[in-house]
Amino acid sequence: MNSKPKGREGQGSEGEFLLTDGDFDTIAKILYEDAGIVLAPQKSTLVYSRLAKRLRALGLASFKDYCSLIASTGGAGERMTMMAALTTNVTQFFRENHHFEHLKKSHLPPLLEAAKRGGRVRIWSAGCSNGHEPYTIALTILSMLPNAADYDIKVLASDIDPNVVAFGRAGIYDEGAIEPVPAELRRRWFSEAVNSMPGNRLFEVSDAMRTLVAFRELNLIGEWPMKGSFQAIFCRNVTIYFDQPTRERIWRRFCDFLEPDAWLYVGHSERLTGPAQDFLAYEGTTAYRCIRGTGR
Repeated sequence: MNSKPKGREGQGSEGEFLLTDGDFDTIAKILYEDAGIVLAPQKSTLVYSRLAKRLRALGLASFKDYCSLIASTGGAGERMTMMAALTTNVTQFFRENHHFEHLKKSHLPPLLEAAKRGGRVRIWSAGCSNGHEPYTIALTILSMLPNAADYDIKVLASDIDPNVVAFGRAGIYDEGAIEPVPAELRRRWFSEAVNSMPGNRLFEVSDAMRTLVAFRELNLIGEWPMKGSFQAIFCRNVTIYFDQPTRERIWRRFCDFLEPDAWLYVGHSERLTGPAQDFLAYEGTTAYRCIRGTGR
């Protein structure tokens, strides 16, 4: 009698495809090598449900064939598609608003005054997803300095996923998405998009917001091409996908890009550990002040 490969739980009630332990391990290994994302064994149901759609779209008969594709030299595009399918982009405007309140009340005032005198302001949204976070930073700046686009003020918005980078760059959101934006800011900095329709109203970010925010593809475990330093970095609910050594390496790398008294904002469930603690002091509400920054 021939034995079948051991399958993971969650391979689908109809048994359309078999997801073996070896297939799962191949997928997890590639995801970790490409993006630093850890795929725990209990995620097998998620892997099956999200990647079975890719097998159907590609006309593949098995996860074994899919693994052969993503492991091949020509599989780079599908590896990126796989990564996007297996990660969740949960975000909204003014999410964890205490960070933007801190930015507005404590950190931005002297920076914007310096910008009026010719100074340079740089803020990085690392793991920007669909653009809600960097545009919220831009809205916070514009609420204080409506002509901010006239000065040397920029928000870098980066993400590994080219699809969410393109979405953010397009800057078009449905009515429900912009609902958390305060009414006055909605009226001033959004306009109804030309392709908006009754029942599906779409709103476009203003030119001033577009001028402030630059979207770029960037892998946090890869090369960082930026030459300058930042006065604030937002990296919220991103490192939860990494293992502890990767997480600590990224936090330490941020320190090399932060100026003295710059701030790092992390997600509500994240706490800094490792070498970065020598450079960043916890100031409460998941915000860390750089006490030994050198900038670049």
